[in-house]
This record gives sequence, structure tokens and C-alpha cells, in this order.
Amino acid sequence: MNDYKPLPCFKAYDVRGKVPDELNPDLARNIGRAMVQFLGAKTIVVGRDVRESGEELNDALIEGLTRAGANVTDIGLCGTEMVYFATSHLNADGGIMITASHNPPEYNGMKFVRANSRPISSETGLKDIERLASIGEFQDAPSKGRVSTLDVMKPYIEKVLHTVDIHTLKPYKLVVNAGNGCAGPAVDQLEPQLPFELIKVHHQPDSSFPNGVPNPLLMENREATASVVRQQGADAGIAWDGDYDRCFFFDENGDFIEGYYIVGFLAEAMLRKEPGAHIVYDPRLIWNTIDVCEEFSGEGVQCRSGHAFIKEKMREVEAIYGGEMSAHHYFRDFTYCDSGMIPWLLVMEVMSKTGKKLSELVADRIAKYPCSGEINRRLKDPDAAIDAALTYFKPQAKSLDETDGVSLEFGTWRFNLRKSNTEPILRLNVESRGDRKLLDEKTAELLKIIDSA
Repeated sequence: MNDYKPLPCFKAYDVRGKVPDELNPDLARNIGRAMVQFLGAKTIVVGRDVRESGEELNDALIEGLTRAGANVTDIGLCGTEMVYFATSHLNADGGIMITASHNPPEYNGMKFVRANSRPISSETGLKDIERLASIGEFQDAPSKGRVSTLDVMKPYIEKVLHTVDIHTLKPYKLVVNAGNGCAGPAVDQLEPQLPFELIKVHHQPDSSFPNGVPNPLLMENREATASVVRQQGADAGIAWDGDYDRCFFFDENGDFIEGYYIVGFLAEAMLRKEPGAHIVYDPRLIWNTIDVCEEFSGEGVQCRSGHAFIKEKMREVEAIYGGEMSAHHYFRDFTYCDSGMIPWLLVMEVMSKTGKKLSELVADRIAKYPCSGEINRRLKDPDAAIDAALTYFKPQAKSLDETDGVSLEFGTWRFNLRKSNTEPILRLNVESRGDRKLLDEKTAELLKIIDSA
């Protein structure tokens, strides 16, 4: 085996880096050839988000794939979940989505799946693709693969609509904010088949991101949706990131609902449809989801954060639903993949059936398990900060869990501290059992230790 130089854009479960320093057409071409060689693939689906560098990377990637002998189906501008859908729908051997999701405009990346839309992560082949792409020693296939373009929007929309009973939906007024990413065209195709009045914000795909990079997790990005909800007297607001594999919610007051509570909300909705089913959740915030599973006869399963790991765990236990508090939501009946379109339809279905406002549906859960929301810190030495927090808090803890980062529980409160898989950031999440004052005190205490490390 030849030695190779690790490539900085290869992360734990995808490729992501600055263009052209870390990711460029030459590397994209090699990645395509490596993907075919690794999988022995004959057919690959390729799609891309709206980023300016996407077309150039798309062309180079397809060149690499076809030179390696694979036939490529190019589905064009789309959301990540459309590549997942198309890979299974077309019985392809693999799929690649060119996207950097919510990263700044100078970034781009790729997400990979094999047959049946099974994810390829660092533990299931991404390291092999990295090694092959880095070495770059390939031979052209005896015959070059063909390229075809295909619009899969119609069957994709049909699949999404089949996840809810659209006949139960009531004519709500909703604010929808695509953030100038790729969600707009999908919303436009759903709209004629739904009874909602949609008020569209930053709706058209625009590679310049004139209203900022679409990432509603950032506090400064939320008001664009919240203010319109309040001004229009809407029943709810929905916002997406650039490739719309994450979906964010605002209630009728324009208040942002932390993704943690949406995980519990959707877990309950799915368990009402299928009592006794398995629910997969990530370790950052857990008590509410565990409580929902116990109350509605579900089986909760904890899993490391990250789409590739959640999907593998869901397949392993045949879970009906998986959720991350970062607003990724995964569904067994959507090939165990994450979707940004299915969650808001499910939320509207529950609102329609119960007649309750969104704030009413989540209020009790928020009061019972208040949380800090994810707090991010860019630090020179994240490991030193984790060690400092452990040194201080571990002697007091009732339990330590290292499924993903470190989680310490203290009976009435807990925290998770982990390094990001995609960025040089330390992430902190804290929750308590109904005690907002204790939550605020412990969060401040943790931040003081972290910032001083």
C-alpha cells in the first residue's frame, strides 16, 4: 500500500473545505475516480447545491466518475435529500451531493452514499476514498461512462407527501424561509398540493447569499423569519439551511424552538403511528427524548452525532425515526435518511389533528427540560478545555458517558461537551430537570472554565 498525505477537507462523515485551497476541480476529479474504484460502481447519482463553485466541481467530479467507467445521472440543483432519494429510487450504486450546507460561501464539500443510500463515513470507506484520491494513481476504464440528466423532483415530492395524511391538514398561514438556498424549488412543488398559505422569504436560490449564509442556528439569522411571523400573524415559521437537510421552527409568536424539542415532538408523532418502535437520538441533549420514548412505549437508542452514524444505527435497530438537536431528522420510510421537508409537514399534521398552536405543543417539554441551546467556542486547544471541565466536574458526577465527546450527569442537570466533526469548534450543551436558574448557573460556571483553559 502506497503512503499518502491526508487531505484536510476529508472529515468524519463528509468532505468539506475552502475552494480552491482545500477542495478544487483536480481533487474533485480524483474523488470521482476513487469513488468508482472503491465501490466498483457502475452507476452514480450526482447533485449540487447553489454555491458558485458547485458547477465547476460538479463537472470535474463527473469527469472523474465517467473516466473510471461509471454512468452518471446528474440531477442538477437540488437538496441533499434528493440525492439520497434518487440513489435508492434509481437503484444506483452510489450518490454524491456537492454541498457545504451552512458553511461560508468560500467553502464547498461532498456527501457520499452507496447503494440503498447507505452513508459512507470515515468508518465505512471514506478513508479509503481519501487514500485513493490523495495518491491519484488511476487507469482509465476501457470505455468511458455515459452522462444523463434527470429531473427527479416529481417522484421525490410524491415520496415526501406520502409521509403524512394530507387530507387532515388545515389551512395554516406559514412563513417559509429558504435562505436563498435550494429549499425554494421544493417548496414551490409542494405548495399546490397543500392547503397552506405560504409567505416566502429569501425564496430564490442565489449563490451570492445576499441575505447571509443560510444557517438558522445562528442567532443573527433568526429574526428574518421571526419578524415576518409576527408581522403577518402567521401560525408558524419554517427555515432551512442551504441544502435543506435541516429544518428549523418558529412558533406563532416568532419564538425559535430549539431542535432538541422538535426531536421529542417528532419522536412522539412517530410513536403514535407505530407504538413500540425504536427512536435514535444523539448524546448532546437527551432527557426529554428519553422521557417521550418511555411515555409513548418507544425504545430509545443513543448514538454518536453525525448523519452517517445515526443512519447506520437506525438500520441496525430498524428505528422508525432518528433525530439530532442540530435539526437533522431521519426517517425509516425515507431510506433511513434525513429530510428537511418531511418534518414540517409532520408538525403541521399534529397541529391540524390536535387543533393546538405550536407553542402549546412544546411548552410543557420546554418547561420540564430547559436547555442552554448549543454554545460554540473557537479555542486554540479544545482538548485542554475538555480536560479542565472534566477535572472540575467529574468528582461530582453520577455518571460519565463518552459516546460522543463527554457527557456528565448530576441528577438534576447534565452537560455534553464535544468537538465539532466539521469545524474547529468546541460545542457545549447543558440541560436541567425543570430548573432554569440551576441551568443558567451551571452553564455560566462551565463557560468560565472553558474560556479560562
